[in-house]
Amino acid sequence: MPSKSHLCPELYRVIDANLNRLKEGIRVVEDIMRYLYNDKDLSKKLKSIRHLAKYEDISALLKHRDSINDVLRPSVDSELKRTDLNSIITANFKRAQESARVLEELFKLDSIKISENFKNIRYELYNSEKEVINTTSNSK
Repeated sequence: MPSKSHLCPELYRVIDANLNRLKEGIRVVEDIMRYLYNDKDLSKKLKSIRHLAKYEDISALLKHRDSINDVLRPSVDSELKRTDLNSIITANFKRAQESARVLEELFKLDSIKISENFKNIRYELYNSEKEVINTTSNSK
């Protein structure tokens, strides 16, 4: 018999936003490494991390999605300012790492296994960030 979820319905909106943020942040860096740097290994690594970021109950997430009424929906000025490609890469890694942490914490209420998955993703992102920054810095 499956265990009952300890997530209140309102948390699905938080999970949905952070899953999207996590995958989008990884995808930005993945595409830069793939198309600009032609780095097959790092692109594949990032893609595999992105594919680990999932939650099975998509219908629950979509049911609670309300991006139109998000109180912080308008662009934040700091997000519009990037000085170079590494600032874009770093911002997207930080975005993904922070989202993985939120998901790790929330899923402690529901499933230690899922929580551990997001913890592992977060640590993979820390390592990948170092690899990517080393690669892009050495390519200049």
